[in-house]
Amino acid sequence: MLRMATMALAIAGGLASVTTSVQAQDVTAAEARAIAKEAYIYGFPMVDNYRIQHAYFVDTSNPEYKGPWNQLFNTARVYTPADTAIQTPNSDTPYSFVGMDLRAEPLVLTVPPIEKDRYFSIQLIDAYTFNFDYIGSRATGNDGGSFLIAGPGWKGETPKGVTKVFRSETEFVLAVYRTQLFNPDDLDNVKRVQVGYKAEPLSAFLGQPAPAAAPAVDFIKPLTPDEEKTSLEFFNILNFILQFCPADPSETELMARFAKIGVGAGKALDASKLSPEMTAAIEQGMADAWADFAALEKQFAAGKVTSGDVFGTREYLKNNYLYRMAAAVLGIYGNSKQEAMYPVYYVDEEKQKLDGANRYTLRFAPGQLPPVNAFWSLTMYELPASLLVANPINRYLLNSPMLPQFVKDADGGLTLYVQNESPGQGQGAELAASAKGAILRNHAPLLAERRSDGRQVDRAADDEDTVNGPFGGRSVIGELSEQTIAVAVRMQPRRRGMAGPNSSRRCAVNRNEV
Repeated sequence: MLRMATMALAIAGGLASVTTSVQAQDVTAAEARAIAKEAYIYGFPMVDNYRIQHAYFVDTSNPEYKGPWNQLFNTARVYTPADTAIQTPNSDTPYSFVGMDLRAEPLVLTVPPIEKDRYFSIQLIDAYTFNFDYIGSRATGNDGGSFLIAGPGWKGETPKGVTKVFRSETEFVLAVYRTQLFNPDDLDNVKRVQVGYKAEPLSAFLGQPAPAAAPAVDFIKPLTPDEEKTSLEFFNILNFILQFCPADPSETELMARFAKIGVGAGKALDASKLSPEMTAAIEQGMADAWADFAALEKQFAAGKVTSGDVFGTREYLKNNYLYRMAAAVLGIYGNSKQEAMYPVYYVDEEKQKLDGANRYTLRFAPGQLPPVNAFWSLTMYELPASLLVANPINRYLLNSPMLPQFVKDADGGLTLYVQNESPGQGQGAELAASAKGAILRNHAPLLAERRSDGRQVDRAADDEDTVNGPFGGRSVIGELSEQTIAVAVRMQPRRRGMAGPNSSRRCAVNRNEV
C-alpha cells in the first residue's frame, strides 16, 4: 500500500508551505486511467531527474554523491562502469556538475579562457529536463566569461561583469560540464581547465551581502528505477517536484486535468483511500504509458525518430511529452542536436541484436569519417541498463583523438572491431567487451546546407545564423541528420568461422546519451 505523502515544502518567495490531500474522485475509472497515463508520461523525466539529483546533491551516504547544492564538483577522470546513476554516460569528456538551487538568488558560472582546439560545453537543464541553453565552445566560444543563471522569480537586469544571463523556468537547475580529453596524458591539462571553473551566488560575485536564505527543503526519498515503473508513489514525487516549477501558461488545462486524480503542486495522492477499481485504473494508466513508449521506440529503431528530435528546449519540443519521456528513458541529459548527434547501433546489418558472443566490424569508407568540429566516438553499453561495460582491457570507446594510433585499411578507410578478443596485430582498432549496444557520438556536428544550385555545403551546427567561436559557424540547421551520418558506417557481424564482413546494409537505431 502506498504511504500517505505529507509534503511540507517552502515555495519560492517565502510563501507558506502547502500540504494538500486530494483523492481521485468525480472521475470514472476510464478517465482516471487516461489521466494517469498522461500524467505519467509528463512526469517521468522529472521523477527520474529527481532520483539522480537526490543521489548527487542530497543523499550524502550515496556513493554517487557529488556535493551540496550550488557548489561545483569536478570529476577529474572519465566515467567507467562504476558510475551507475546516469544512463549512457560518455567516457570521452571528464564531467563537472553544479546542482543549482536558485530560490534565494541567481548563480554565476565563470569559465576561464580555454585553448581554441579544446571542446567544452555546459549544458543547462531545468527540472522538466529541457535543455534550456548552453555555455561552451559552440554556443559562447572559448574566450571565457561569467554567466548568470536565474530562476523564475528573479527579475533583475544584467549585472556588471556578467557576459550573459540565462533564465530557467524552474527553481532547481542542473549544469553538466563536459571538457574534452585528447588522450590519457592530457588529463592534467583537463584538471587545470576544471580548476578554472567557478560557481558562486550573485551576491558573492558582486561583493554584496547575501539575501535571506531560502527555507530548508525536506527532500523526500526517491524511487529506484524499477519502482518508478509501477509504484503509485511516483505521483507524489511528481507533486513534490512541481512545487518548484511554476506552471507554464501552455499547461494550465493539463494541470487542471491532472488535479482530478490528485496530481499537482502541493497535492497528495493517498492510495490507501482509493477503491480497488480506481487503484487498478491508475496502475493501468502507468502501463499504458510504457506501451506508448514501446511504440515510439520502434520508430527510433526504424530511423523515423532520432535523438535530435527528443532533446531540446520547450519551444523546440512543442510540449511533446512522449518525446521527453523517451529522451529520459534512453539517455537522460542527452544533448540538443546543435551540440551533439547520436546514431546508435543495437542491431547489426542482419537486424540481429548485438551480442558480446559475436564479433562485429564498423567500417568508415575513405573520406567518410563523421563530420564534426569537435570529436566523434563509438561507445559500448550493456542493455537494458544502458551503462558502460566492464572488460579486461578497460576500454569503453574508440574515438577520433585515437586516430593516429589506428591502422587504416588498404583503401584508406577505417575498420573498428567490436568483439571480446583481439583482432590481431595490424588489424584496425579493437573495442573489446560483451557489448549489447553502441552509440556513435558526434560533438559539435557539422550539418549540411543545400544551396539553390543543389550543391551541399557542410557547415557547423548552431542555433543562430552567427559566428560563435572556433566550434560555431554561420549556418542554419540543414539536411544532414543522424541517418545521413550513419550511411558511412555499418555494424557488420563477424561471427566465428566467418572470414570477413558481409554485404553492407545500414544499421541505424538511434538512442541518446548524457
